[in-house]
Amino acid sequence: MLLFFSGYGQSANATDQSLFHQFQELATTDEKMAFFFNEEDLYRENSTYDWLELITINLNAAIKNDDQDDIKRFQLMQARIFYDLGDYDKSLAITKELMEQIEDLDIYLSSKLLDLMDDNYGQLTMYPEQIDIREKKREMGIMESVAFYDIYSNLGMYRKAMDDYIANVKKNIEEDDFFGQADYYNHLGNFLRLDGSTPTALSYYKKAKGYIDVYLESVTRRKSEKMLADSDLLKGVIEGNIGKCHVDLKQYEEAIPFLESGIKKIKENSDRAYSSEITENSLAISECYLQLKNYEKATDYLSDNLQTSTTENLLKKNRLLSLYYELTQDYKNSSHYLRREIRIRDSISENESQLRQQQLSTVMMQNLKYSQDMVAEQKLALEKQRTENLEKDKRNSLVLISLLFTLLGFAGLVYAYLKSIKNQRLIAEQKYIIENSLVEKDSLLKEIHHRVKNNLQMVSSLLSLQTKNTRSKAAIEALEEGKSRVKAMALIHQKLYQNEDLSVIEMQSYIESLINSVQSVYKKGGHNINITVDAEGVELDIDRAIPFGLMLNELVSNSFKYAFPHGDENGKIYIHIRKTGEQEGYFEYADNGVGLPEDSEERANTSMGIRLMNRLANQLQTTLNIDRHAEDGVRYWFNFK
Repeated sequence: MLLFFSGYGQSANATDQSLFHQFQELATTDEKMAFFFNEEDLYRENSTYDWLELITINLNAAIKNDDQDDIKRFQLMQARIFYDLGDYDKSLAITKELMEQIEDLDIYLSSKLLDLMDDNYGQLTMYPEQIDIREKKREMGIMESVAFYDIYSNLGMYRKAMDDYIANVKKNIEEDDFFGQADYYNHLGNFLRLDGSTPTALSYYKKAKGYIDVYLESVTRRKSEKMLADSDLLKGVIEGNIGKCHVDLKQYEEAIPFLESGIKKIKENSDRAYSSEITENSLAISECYLQLKNYEKATDYLSDNLQTSTTENLLKKNRLLSLYYELTQDYKNSSHYLRREIRIRDSISENESQLRQQQLSTVMMQNLKYSQDMVAEQKLALEKQRTENLEKDKRNSLVLISLLFTLLGFAGLVYAYLKSIKNQRLIAEQKYIIENSLVEKDSLLKEIHHRVKNNLQMVSSLLSLQTKNTRSKAAIEALEEGKSRVKAMALIHQKLYQNEDLSVIEMQSYIESLINSVQSVYKKGGHNINITVDAEGVELDIDRAIPFGLMLNELVSNSFKYAFPHGDENGKIYIHIRKTGEQEGYFEYADNGVGLPEDSEERANTSMGIRLMNRLANQLQTTLNIDRHAEDGVRYWFNFK
């Protein structure tokens, strides 16, 4: 098998013929298969349909000659072409038929078959089957360890996806591999942006851009045309992601140059595989121009030629068209696209939610099974080691018996040594039992937090329904405030069951998510406020995190509602938490708004928000301090235990 690879390389370098003709001139099917799967840019001169016709002719010839080995190889090539054409069902049908004969295939053919099945299942969102294929690769020795970060990400488990990605990828990237570092930090940024941590994601994207710029500017390493094209493509993807972060942060003018540059680089250096990225960036630019009131530019990016291959892109396109017609006072068309978006969303939401729940349940069960299998393998290895140790002990015992009468003193030392080993094994077994028990309790505790979060979300939904059936403005505001407080508590439990450590909450991430949640309630305010959160590295237990969350919910809500009545263009909010000791800490909240009214002390006795914050401060065993005479805005602070 190794000989024909060398021959193929010489043949390819010795001729200037097209890849299509080079393939036809190869003598054996093994050579053709190696050429087909290893040659880059196979469809450069001839289309996928030309290749499909050629492979089908070869397959029919193999069937006519009843050459089973050739039939399998040409079937696999045919399946790959169907995949490249986007006909994943047909490709999967062929690979499933080959899968039934995998025991008869050599390792190279098996590897290509399993890779193609993995790709097909991923495109068809059949994640449990995709996990089975990866486990099969590990069993056959094709891959050493199994990673699931792409599957976790597709199921919305972005933090778990990031942890799995870091564990499986970071160790394989060299410090001076600037391209690999750029791709790595771009992936981390994707997970964080999808998880709602946009400011942190933006910092990772900027780091990725720095690495790819260094790689492109470096003259110490020679780079082929394909390497340069791949680098420009990655830079375009990263710039597009930076632009989308600026859009999420309502920084529309800063976003446009990054998005336009990203689209240009992706178009210049990729095929249709990145059409979804182009669509996302185009929709983001359209949103920027709509918000900046440049409707002509917005419609340039909302044309009918814009391909929306994903449901999310289609929904966003309809939403933006509805917004465009609303802003241009064409309410009939605005209503049309709004109803269209609602119909699409309603038609997929229930089925997609149920399917996503089933897939998530199956994936987690299979992931648990995979973990259990790994533990079982380790247990077998330990048992084998234990048996070998017992055999060794027996041999040592025979030696000791033969020397018993002459080495009694030494025998006592050996006995003590063996006793120590036995005690250590007993301790190790007990530790293993305790660790398993702790894992089980952690899982139960996560499930409890998950259910509490779901129940709180249900309460929030009930409050929303009540709001729609209420006409009193005061009642609606009260219900919205209640819903905001419920969301703050639900977010605590969501962060807990997503954490590996169930005892504490990482406050930086929690506060960023809380601010996004409050902004979603006050849709017409707070989007231009510059919010600085300084809580990196601070972790609080649930007993302190819940009062903190409710108090921050009140403070941020008050700033959005009252602090900037004349516009929030220059609005600033500063949130600071730090640890001053092992168990003590300091909290400060300030904004540069209009400050508190002169009768704020009298209002404090009747304001539910102020009374609630004072009670929450009591829960933290402290007193809420308010600087009512601040030169600019208002400031709250306290020390806590």
